[in-house]
Amino acid sequence: MELFGITGTEYVGYLASLMVLVSFTMKDVKTLRLVNMTGCILFIVYGFLMPTLRIGLPIIIANLAIFSVNLFYLTKRKQ
Repeated sequence: MELFGITGTEYVGYLASLMVLVSFTMKDVKTLRLVNMTGCILFIVYGFLMPTLRIGLPIIIANLAIFSVNLFYLTKRKQ
């Protein structure tokens, strides 16, 4: 699927980048983490959409790690 010469895979990558960028404009840390996690999920999908897993694996691993850190701090109880 192409629209304006851009493939669906590329759109997922651009949307993921936009979500991560937008997350850094957030003032509320909880919102920042939620939006960033959405970007991470999109990047994980993007990694799986790469032509081979060898190309997408670094993207998948990095974003799984970032997603996990965000999830940890979102669910961490304050003392």
